[in-house]
Amino acid sequence: MKYLLLIYGEEARWGKVSDKERDAILQEYMQFTQDIANSGHYIGGNELQPTSKATSVRIRNGKQLKSDGPFAETKEALGGYYLVEAKDLDEAIALAARIPSARWGTIEVRPIVPHDMPS
Repeated sequence: MKYLLLIYGEEARWGKVSDKERDAILQEYMQFTQDIANSGHYIGGNELQPTSKATSVRIRNGKQLKSDGPFAETKEALGGYYLVEAKDLDEAIALAARIPSARWGTIEVRPIVPHDMPS
């Protein structure tokens, strides 16, 4: 089964981290990614640009509306994700717990609903 591991954290925190600590965290992420790739769990994943680079799009009354940033004001923002293959929710949770920023942020584990591509 496929799961999306959504990585949430405070964007402002990242800006306050020293270069040495940032490098160590990035090294942890690289090691985690390599480990889950080697174990066959890794399907994909990416870090996201900060919310200041985001654009939200809505259609209201037939009109397209766009705004800068995410729709909801929140302390924690989506910063990245991993798409993984796991035998069950327990295994997906165990993978999520190994993500470095689980120590100071939140990892949301969400099962993917599979759909066939239209032909």
